[in-house]
Amino acid sequence: MATETSIFPAINASLNATSAVLIVIGRVLIAKKLVAAHRRTMIAAVSVSALFLCSYLFYHFFVVAGMVTRFQGTGWARTVYFAILLTHTVLAVVVVPMVLVTLARGLKGNFDKHRRIARWTFPVWLYVSVTGVLIYLMLYKWY
Repeated sequence: MATETSIFPAINASLNATSAVLIVIGRVLIAKKLVAAHRRTMIAAVSVSALFLCSYLFYHFFVVAGMVTRFQGTGWARTVYFAILLTHTVLAVVVVPMVLVTLARGLKGNFDKHRRIARWTFPVWLYVSVTGVLIYLMLYKWY
C-alpha cells in the first residue's frame, strides 16, 4: 500500500514541524522588536507551509487517491486521535485565509491591522502545525 511505503507523510510532518519552529521564532523576534528578522522568518514560515500544502495535496490526489489510511489505535487513543484530527482539519481550512490576510497586512505596512489578526493567526497556525506532526506520529509511528 502506498501509504505504508511513501515518503510523503514523513516529508509533510517535517514541513509542519519546520513551520511550527519558524512561527515560534517569528513570534519571539517580533516580541524583541526585531522587525526585519521577524519579517524574513514569517515569510519563510509561509513558504514552508505553502510547500507543505502542495506536497500534501499532491500526495492525496496522485499517490494515494481513493485509498484510506485507517488509524489503528483503540480505546482512549482513538478518541484522542479523532479529536485532534477533527480540530486540526477544521482549523487547517480556517488558517489559510488568516495567514494570507496577516501576511498581506504585514507586507503592506498596515501594522495595526496586522497585529490584530496576528494575535489570532499565531495560535491557530501553531496548533495546526503541531497537530499535523502529532497526527503523523499517531498514524504512522505509534500504532
